[in-house]
Amino acid sequence: MAGGAPEDLPETWPVLETDEVFRSGWVVALRSDLVTRPGADDEAPFRRFVVEHPGAVVVLAIDDEDRVLCQRQYRHATGHRLVELPAGVRDAPDEEPIEVARRELVEEAGLAASEWTPLLSTYSSPGYTEERLHFFLARGLSPADRGGFEPEHEEAELETFWVPFDALVERILDGTVADGPTVQAVLAHAAARRRTG
Repeated sequence: MAGGAPEDLPETWPVLETDEVFRSGWVVALRSDLVTRPGADDEAPFRRFVVEHPGAVVVLAIDDEDRVLCQRQYRHATGHRLVELPAGVRDAPDEEPIEVARRELVEEAGLAASEWTPLLSTYSSPGYTEERLHFFLARGLSPADRGGFEPEHEEAELETFWVPFDALVERILDGTVADGPTVQAVLAHAAARRRTG
C-alpha cells in the first residue's frame, strides 16, 4: 500500500488520440481520450470520456442573524427543484474565481458582500470531468443593483429565501437538502467554525 502525505499530486498520462464527441456554444463539451498507463507497455490503451467544463463558484452568503441565503431552482437532470446556494460558471478563463463569486451574488441575489473568505476548492466529479468548484463565504451583506441582469430559463423561476445556518446543517444531515455544492459549502463552514471554536 502506498503511503505518503494525503495530498493531490499533479500527473498526466499519455494520450494517444483525442476525439471531439460534442461541442456547442453551451458551457460543457465532451471529448474521448485514448490513454496509456505509463510503464505498462504490454497493456492495451483504454478510452476515457471527459466532460470539459470551465469551472464554477459557489457562494455561502450568511447575514448578521446567522441565516444562509438559499435558492430553490429546477434542475432538469435530477427532476427536482433543489435547495442551492448562489453559484455560477467561470465564463472567461482569465476571470478570477472571487470576481465570479462577486458577480453571481449580485446577479442572482441582488446582494454585495464586504467580507469574502475562501472556504475550499474541489473537483466536482473527477472520474469524468475537469470541473473545479471554488467556494467562498460572503459576510457583511447589503443590497446591490443587478445592473440590468435579466434571469432566464431556470433562473427566471428562482425562489430565494433565508434559512438559519444550524437548521440548514440539520437538513443536509437528514438528506432533505442534497445538492452537492451546497452540502460541501455548508459542512466546510461548520467544520471551520468548530475548528476555530
